[in-house]
Amino acid sequence: MQEENLMKMSERATPPIMETYTASILICYLLYKIDRPIEKAHLYDIAVSNNIINYFFYQESISYLEKNGSIVLTKTDDGKPAYILAGEGIQCAKQLRDCVSKAYRDKIVLCALKYFERLKREGEVKIEYIPSKHGYYVHVRCLDVQEDLLDMKIYAPDLTQAKYLGRQIMLNPAGFYKKILDAAFQNEEDKTEYDLSDN
Repeated sequence: MQEENLMKMSERATPPIMETYTASILICYLLYKIDRPIEKAHLYDIAVSNNIINYFFYQESISYLEKNGSIVLTKTDDGKPAYILAGEGIQCAKQLRDCVSKAYRDKIVLCALKYFERLKREGEVKIEYIPSKHGYYVHVRCLDVQEDLLDMKIYAPDLTQAKYLGRQIMLNPAGFYKKILDAAFQNEEDKTEYDLSDN
């Protein structure tokens, strides 16, 4: 509850940026800090979907930065459009970073790191919801290069609970997998004592 209140206070302290100059510096700063191409769609999600930069000012900033050569549109290895920082943008990120408050700089970098971590998890773990006679199965697959590390189904009485379970697994798939292994390795033979005195 306290963490939720702090998050709400933080959002109030950093309303969406509604100014092209500041938004442009912040975009350059993010690309500089991440130091690799960021897919066009991902950059939008990080900056706009997290209410860091207003949609209209984001569009204006991107257009301005492309025109003056601060950012360059390239392609990722799988052919998706992505932005990289060019010479002008690097200078902007280094020299003008203090024109944007630390709260905004921290917020956009943290949102980006969490966003990329979530994408990584989604690439390593696949979850689907399979209807059954009396509920749903949460089908969890932990993927590796050669083989599935884990392929299991967990029953849930309805779709709401199944999706909740899926979300909880996705918060920390490695931790979930480790707990399964720990449970398996620490499992011991049932030590129930049976009364055989009347045999």
